[in-house]
Amino acid sequence: MSSILKISNVRKTFSQGDEDFSAVDGVSMVVDKGEFVSITGKSGSGKSTLLGLIGALDSPTSGAVEIDGQDITKLNNQKLTNYRREKIGFVFQNYNLVPNLSAKENVMLPMEFAGLSRKERLNRAEELLESVGIAGDKQLRKPNKMSGGEQQRVSVARALANKPKIILADEPTGNLDSENGKKVFSLLHGLTRNHDTTVVVVTHDLDIAGKTDKIFNIVDGKIIKSKAT
Repeated sequence: MSSILKISNVRKTFSQGDEDFSAVDGVSMVVDKGEFVSITGKSGSGKSTLLGLIGALDSPTSGAVEIDGQDITKLNNQKLTNYRREKIGFVFQNYNLVPNLSAKENVMLPMEFAGLSRKERLNRAEELLESVGIAGDKQLRKPNKMSGGEQQRVSVARALANKPKIILADEPTGNLDSENGKKVFSLLHGLTRNHDTTVVVVTHDLDIAGKTDKIFNIVDGKIIKSKAT
């Protein structure tokens, strides 16, 4: 199996008063195409910072982040924007849906930035929403008329809109009850099996982490162990 993500000795340092501290401290890891991996650790351990570096939401102080053999730390701002749009799908704990848009319009939005025609956007949005269990009139509802589980499924559909190489999910079940959390987890798990999509999920839920292909445990910005499950 070929690797799609390779992180080499990555550091992210912040200044705090007169001192510097590394939120991510010399992390190296490899993720293969089609794998479902988890990054675990306590609050403040650096796991969400690491996810942000993979998604080019922030840039590392040093080290390399390679996707499909390309070091994204060397890209200019425009190329980073293209990278996020074309290669990455994001799923957040708080859903991050646009409140005044319907479920269907939320899923169509990233495709508009990618230049797809309205008909293409409409058809793909409907197909994606149906694939995550949001069908019929529910596709026309705005987020405040949907349950947390439904909103998170819409956010997964939106993350898939531009056929990304990697889905990055930051505590995607954190605001959901146990039943809906399992449904969203199963949905993400199915992406790796049915669509060959690579999924990297940050979670503090060890039950969820134990069901992924690989676990990276991070403590004080360092990966202290990784294992296949």
